[in-house]
Amino acid sequence: MIVNLIRNLFICLFFLIFANSVYAASTHYQEGKKLFELKKYKESKIKFEKDIVFNPKNEESYLYLAKIFNKEKKIEQEENNLKTVILLNPKNEEALYLFALLNIKKSNFSKAKELIGMFQDVCNKLCSSKKELLKELEISSNL
Repeated sequence: MIVNLIRNLFICLFFLIFANSVYAASTHYQEGKKLFELKKYKESKIKFEKDIVFNPKNEESYLYLAKIFNKEKKIEQEENNLKTVILLNPKNEEALYLFALLNIKKSNFSKAKELIGMFQDVCNKLCSSKKELLKELEISSNL
């Protein structure tokens, strides 16, 4: 009887801890997004990193981290996060767009052309941005 009570108590405690962790994970992303919109990049970066600990396949947290690293001029970290987004979801328009822009800035024009082609194949919402990408590529490659 006591063993059953202890076992049931342990099971209930386990589910409470697990449910709390799942709830915390979902709130980290939302809090990070709100902080990002308020331009509180350091605080939002911490929230997105915490979200990734709980949910390593949340492409949106990686995308926001890439945007933060762009603002901080940390190109390598921005690139790593964009690569992760594209690895998790090769059809993420915004990541393809930002990664193409990054490659244009880095003068990696062949990679930029490849990404613009991928972007064109999957675009739904940002299709009008393709012209901007091609214009940036043309201007940068002529310098």
